[in-house]
Amino acid sequence: MSQAACCPTPAKPALSAQDLAHFRREGYVILPGFLPPATLEAVRAACAAEVARQDAEMTARGVAIDGINHHGRRYFIPNAYVRHAAMRAWVFSPAMAGLVRSTLGDEAQLFLEQFVVKGCDQETRFGWHQDSGYVGYPHREYLSCWIALDDVDERNGTISVLPWTRAGADPRAVRPHAREDGTNDMVGYDGADPGLPVVVPAGTVVAFSSRLLHRSGENLTDRLRRAWLVQYTAEPMFKPDGQLQILAEPFLHGGMIVAG
Repeated sequence: MSQAACCPTPAKPALSAQDLAHFRREGYVILPGFLPPATLEAVRAACAAEVARQDAEMTARGVAIDGINHHGRRYFIPNAYVRHAAMRAWVFSPAMAGLVRSTLGDEAQLFLEQFVVKGCDQETRFGWHQDSGYVGYPHREYLSCWIALDDVDERNGTISVLPWTRAGADPRAVRPHAREDGTNDMVGYDGADPGLPVVVPAGTVVAFSSRLLHRSGENLTDRLRRAWLVQYTAEPMFKPDGQLQILAEPFLHGGMIVAG
């Protein structure tokens, strides 16, 4: 049994009263410099290794597309934290525990972890959606932590958010989503509001509700745009047939860190 499992430690709230009020009012909060420099470099190195591994696998098979991964264009690489100790350490770190406890409460599990990497491609945008819009059945609101591994702006495909105060009469409701022809993206908003582009330096965490509308643009630069998405739930999420939805790795119990 790990030391964490043997001797749970308390998760201290990571958000100021002002940040927490913003999260509750608008559905998101932006935390520059949240990822320490040494951790940022370790995660960048892990991301490079994972992209190289994915490329090598596609090359060996003689394919340019593997599911939703496109060689040199875009990558969605889940569960790298099981192969890279620095990533796992941060996913279950006291800093992340404080952020998760501030927003979700005393009980939490890791739900999803993946790299999202965009190459130079005008087809790498994603339409307006709520993360909850991809689930397809009633569930409790969860937390998405979008971590910039590069400086991001509108040129290299950063995300944009639609604050709850600008999203209509019932912004916290899960909206109907329709599958977009050509991309298979689930789209939940077609209004005129362009949202707020997130222009931030590497190491910034954008923490947002799974019910926040957000999108991302194309990467129009000649360099990869790397992001790291880590999501947490307040309770295990089960499909209507009773099967577990993705992950439910214990993180917080009674406000204490119990991850091993």
